[in-house]
Amino acid sequence: MKATAIRLVAAAATAVAAHGSFAAEPFRVGAIVDMTGVYAGIGGPGGVAAVKMAVQDFGGTILGRPIEVVSADYQNKVDITSTKAREWLDRGNVEMIIESTDSASALALQKLGLDKKKITIAAGSATTELTGKQCTPYGIHYVYNTYSLANGTARAIVEEGKKDWFFITADYAFGHSLEANASAVVEQMGGKVLGRVRHPLSASDFGSFLLQAQASKAQVIGLANAGRDTQNSIRQAAEFGLSAGKQLVAPLLIVDTDLKGIGLKAAQGLQFTTAFYWDYNDETRAFSRKFHAQTKLMPTMVQAGMYSATMHYLNAVKAVGSADADKVMAKMRETPINDFFAKDGRILANGLMSHDMYLAEAKKPAESKGEWDLLKIRKIIPKAQAFEPLEKSACPLRG
Repeated sequence: MKATAIRLVAAAATAVAAHGSFAAEPFRVGAIVDMTGVYAGIGGPGGVAAVKMAVQDFGGTILGRPIEVVSADYQNKVDITSTKAREWLDRGNVEMIIESTDSASALALQKLGLDKKKITIAAGSATTELTGKQCTPYGIHYVYNTYSLANGTARAIVEEGKKDWFFITADYAFGHSLEANASAVVEQMGGKVLGRVRHPLSASDFGSFLLQAQASKAQVIGLANAGRDTQNSIRQAAEFGLSAGKQLVAPLLIVDTDLKGIGLKAAQGLQFTTAFYWDYNDETRAFSRKFHAQTKLMPTMVQAGMYSATMHYLNAVKAVGSADADKVMAKMRETPINDFFAKDGRILANGLMSHDMYLAEAKKPAESKGEWDLLKIRKIIPKAQAFEPLEKSACPLRG
C-alpha cells in the first residue's frame, strides 16, 4: 500500500512537471451592457470590445492569473442586472463589474457592490445619485453625469440668450436627473422652464411630445433622453420643421453613433457636451483607429471610457499586488488618470472621476470630410466647471 501511494505521488509530480502547473483560476472582470436595445449604440457590444481591448493591451494576465472578461445583456432591466451581477459575484469569482447606460441598473449594481465589497464602475449611466446620497466606498462614476451634461450644454445655450426651455424627458431615473440638473442651470442663469413632458423608454412616436413643446413657444426644446430615443426625437423634430424654426432642439446626451444614425442633414448645428471625441488629437485618433479595426466603428465616449476605466483598475490591482477592493480603491483614488481619455483625471472621495469635458457642435454636411467626421469641439469645459464640487455633494463619504 505504501509503495502504491509513493508511485501515485511520483506519477502526479511527473504529470505536473510535464504540463507546467495546474491552471490558475482566471481573474474575471464583468461587463454588463445593453446589447440590442435603445442604448446599444452608446455602450453595447462596443463597450465589451473596449474592455477586452484594455485587457489585451494590459498584457492579458495579472497576479499570475489570466484575465477573463465575462459579459451580459441587462436589457435595461434592474432585475436582470441584479440577478446576473449577484451570480457573477457569488459563484463566478468576478472581481470588478463595469456597466453602461442604465441609471436604475447602475444604482442597483453599486448597492450590490457595497454588500459584496467589490468595485463597480458606472461608465455610461448618468444619474448624480451614484455619487450623491447613494454613493459607496466601492462605486466609481467615470465618464459623465447629468450635472456635467446639463451644465455644459444648458449654460452655453442660455449664454447665447435662449432662456425659455421646454423639456422632453425619458421617464426614469436618468431622464429625471438630467432634466433637474438642466433646469437648475437655466433658472440660476435667469431663464425659465415653461413646461415638460415625459415619455416611456424606447418610444417610437414623439409627435405628441413635440407638438406640446412647439405649443409652449419655448426658445429651446431640451431632450433629456438618450440613444434611439434621442435619435427619434431629433429626426421627427426635423420632420416637423422645428429645427428650421425659431425653436432650438438641444440634446443633453448624444454620441457619435447617434449623429451618424440621424445624419448630419437633421443633426447639423446641434450643441451638446461630450467627454471624448475620436478625432480630437493624436492620442484619441490612435486609440480610435485601433478600436475601429476591431469593431468597424469609432468609439463613443462611453466605450472609450470603459477602456480607460478598465485599464486604470488593472493598473491599480497590479500596483497593490492584490484584488482587495479597499486597497485597489485607495490606489485608484490616489493615482491620476493620464491617458487618451483624460488628463489629470481624479477619482474623488464620493467616487466621481473628475475630468475636463467638451462643448461640441454637429457639423454641417458640407463640412464633413468622411463617414465619421461628425462634429467639432467648440471649447474645453475645465473639470472644476464641468462637475459639481465635492463639497456640494450629498455623499456622506465626501469628508
